[in-house]
Amino acid sequence: MAEDPSPEPVSAQAETGGRAHLFNDRTTERYRRSVADGVGLVAATVARTAAPFTGVSPARLAPDIAAVDLERPLGDSAAALAELERVYLRDAVYFHHPRYLAHLNCPVVIPALLGEAVLSAVNSSLDTWDQSAGGTLIERRLIEWTAGRLGLGDAADGVFTSGGTQSNLHAMLLARDEACKAVEKEAATAPGGPPPKAEILPRLRILASECGHFSVAKAAAILGLGYEAVIPVPCDDRRRMRPAALARELDRCRREGLAVMAVVATAGTTDFGSIDPLPRIADLCARAGTWLHVDAAYGCGLLVSRRRHLLDGIERADSVTVDYHKSFFQPVSSSAVLVRDRTTLSHATYHADYLNPARSAEQRIPNQVDKSIQTTRRFDALKLWLTLRVMGADAVGELFDAVVDRAAEAWELLAADPRFTVVTRPQLSTLVFRYVPPPARAVSPALVDRANLHAREALAASGEAMVAGTVVDGAHHLKFTLLNPETSLHDIACVLDLLAGHAERYLAEHAPAEARLPAPRAS
Repeated sequence: MAEDPSPEPVSAQAETGGRAHLFNDRTTERYRRSVADGVGLVAATVARTAAPFTGVSPARLAPDIAAVDLERPLGDSAAALAELERVYLRDAVYFHHPRYLAHLNCPVVIPALLGEAVLSAVNSSLDTWDQSAGGTLIERRLIEWTAGRLGLGDAADGVFTSGGTQSNLHAMLLARDEACKAVEKEAATAPGGPPPKAEILPRLRILASECGHFSVAKAAAILGLGYEAVIPVPCDDRRRMRPAALARELDRCRREGLAVMAVVATAGTTDFGSIDPLPRIADLCARAGTWLHVDAAYGCGLLVSRRRHLLDGIERADSVTVDYHKSFFQPVSSSAVLVRDRTTLSHATYHADYLNPARSAEQRIPNQVDKSIQTTRRFDALKLWLTLRVMGADAVGELFDAVVDRAAEAWELLAADPRFTVVTRPQLSTLVFRYVPPPARAVSPALVDRANLHAREALAASGEAMVAGTVVDGAHHLKFTLLNPETSLHDIACVLDLLAGHAERYLAEHAPAEARLPAPRAS
């Protein structure tokens, strides 16, 4: 038998051209050195980072980026990393810093970073078995583990997604098609048979908390229902959905011939960290025969927390969103959508002969694309897998409990500080509050609004800390989002002093001018 011919030698030009940069068996040492250099630069940058942000403005940074000539490569990674430090790392926003208190961005754990390095290099695509093999089974095992923590039962399933927005969209797609199927079944014996889907869609409604995530409205628009298909359900003074208000809306929709395709409850609202009363909402959904989706993108950290009881009732959901990259301390992206009945995932199934032909399902080949609205998908599950295998779930839960504990302490601090009013006591780790001037200082609500806006912007421009902002009942408020266990009560007290100082200086500068304005005439 003739031996296979030897591979053709790679030309010297190819070795110094594009092929020299391909990751393969001949370039492993170059890969090792390049990645080590990059890791070293990031480690050195983080080690000397003294603030979460430099305060750089778009106008100041944009010329540096625009000046980079993408047609003239630098030739080696050392030069590229030096440039990267100037155009990105120097002015990046660092979520690991204890005074980053703005959005739902968490510091990340080292085992997950290890997973990120591995998954990027191997570059598995989690759409079909023949592109991922063990990756497929690891993702499925993590879905099974999460479903077990949720209590969804043996028939549960799910798939990893890019984030909460996609998870919510996916859930609404399933709910929509289940609702259409139910309407068609109910009308099957009616004269003329079931109505076409085009006639059903305008009747569909989604009932969601008025404090819920905007992605639900976006999902309705993408799915052809329109933004108006989402009916906001009023909340109580703790920003939780009112079951009585939900019951009224369910009844009104029934009387008006509208089909409620889903009720969306929230376990951890973005602004307030509020958890809707899930058991009572589940009772109403069961009585109405309505799909219950729980958006637990933020609150999913409770699954490994000593506060697990706050999620009681979530096991009755038809679908659940979880974001591991919020409260499991994972790098973006790492999210999943789970369902109580795996057969409902078939609404996202499409068999393509070149990728996942129907015969693959008949042969029980596990192609994850059969249940996903994405095709090519990163092996993001590996980050969570290594986190659980190195740290364990209890260690992740301890980190999440630490930030919830700190938020409770911060609420006490704010409640006792006359410079601020706080909207509601947190269930998770967000605090919404507002600077208020002393009672003796008569200034208009509009000026106080501007002072709060200025305080946030001035703080970010200083780079000393970062906080978020939102609007509550028409008034501008400030917001802490605590996701860093290293944030101390001292850090929070210092940030409050900085915010108050910026707001007071703004009022001192602008209040005299306001006082000189003529008083409004009585109507």
